Amino acid sequence: MTPNPLMLVAFIIAVYLVGSIKILAEYERGVIFRLGKLLPQPKGPGVILVFAPIDRMVRVGLRTVVLDVPPQDIITRDNVSVKVNAVVYFRVVHPQNAIVQVENYHYATSQLAQTTLRSVLGQVELDDLLSARERLNAQLQQILDQHTDVWGIKVSAVEVKHVDLPENMQRAMARQAEAEREKRAKIIHAEGELAAAEELAQAARIIGTQAETMTLRYLQTLTEIAAEKNSTIVFPLPVDLLRGLFTRQS
Repeated sequence: MTPNPLMLVAFIIAVYLVGSIKILAEYERGVIFRLGKLLPQPKGPGVILVFAPIDRMVRVGLRTVVLDVPPQDIITRDNVSVKVNAVVYFRVVHPQNAIVQVENYHYATSQLAQTTLRSVLGQVELDDLLSARERLNAQLQQILDQHTDVWGIKVSAVEVKHVDLPENMQRAMARQAEAEREKRAKIIHAEGELAAAEELAQAARIIGTQAETMTLRYLQTLTEIAAEKNSTIVFPLPVDLLRGLFTRQS
């Protein structure tokens, strides 16, 4: 039985139309090139038609990409060699620019992040690198976002994750931290001694102005010494106290 040419053509057309159906997820867009020319607007999400070989579609994801920047050898401004790694958060906001303006936006963003990390962190001192993370993260994010804007990429955040210091520098910083702790301990101890001396001086002034207070203090001291039975203690007896006793007897 000879196949009907019309049915054969209809079958081929049906297969072609089914093959032209593409489904894009909510986070995807399709950049369409028709005969090599870019269409004005990306397509999607949902069901779209791509008529090959006239049309060629490139899928572009719009979700945030977490890019891990490998450790970079950096020499800080004060000539300390460290290894620093970071993480970059970016996403595509203009799918057409991400395909047309750069060959591989993911690889390009990764390389740009590495060079920017070495350039920016190489201009700061080690203390700033360890203590001013937020400021450096904001500076890195601003520089990367400015350079990737033409690619249709939005860099939302950059975080310096880890700073790997040489062993000799770690030991030096440990000694410095220990010396700082000892310094604070001595300052606190000196402040305590000063406060105690001031209180004792104030108490001495009060006792010195009142003879009865001095007598009571001596008697209290004698009572405390009497409780110690293991040793003999010679305690000076105030002349004023004796004079008062003799006066009362006479």
